Amino acid sequence: MLGSAGMIWGVAGVLMLLLSAAIRLWSKAIDAFSHPFTWEHWVSLVIIVLGMAYMEGYKGFQQSFSPRTAARAKYLRHHPSMRNILLAPFFCMGYFHATKRRMTASISLTLGIIVLVVLVSFIAQPWRGIIDAGVVVGLIWGIVSLFIFSIKAWGGGHYPYSPEVPEEGV
Repeated sequence: MLGSAGMIWGVAGVLMLLLSAAIRLWSKAIDAFSHPFTWEHWVSLVIIVLGMAYMEGYKGFQQSFSPRTAARAKYLRHHPSMRNILLAPFFCMGYFHATKRRMTASISLTLGIIVLVVLVSFIAQPWRGIIDAGVVVGLIWGIVSLFIFSIKAWGGGHYPYSPEVPEEGV
């Protein structure tokens, strides 16, 4: 029961974080269309949206983040501890009780995203909105893929993805 609550809290927390980011960026993406678009803007919009769908949505979320996050949630369900359950969204994202490589990658990726968010905030519209439109597409892809992988992980059968937790006794 406690492990199931931790799994739900972990996945729901990550989903809320992603949804919050998508909602915040959506308004910036929509605002871009209140500015005049040239052909360069339209071409850039198509390239960035398709590129972010592939790189962020498919490669980043569907092929890496979502299956691993769901695997960590499943691990939490079967190995509950009070700390991991209380901090379940952070546990599921690999910030702690993970292999050294996983923690380094998770923290580095987060810091990189923060730097990119700050840098993009200095870009004028409509370019900022064009970039944000691509990010929103990637985030929505990530939300859907995390939801689907989490349902698969919740099932009682074999889930073929590693939670990347340290080996016991290490």
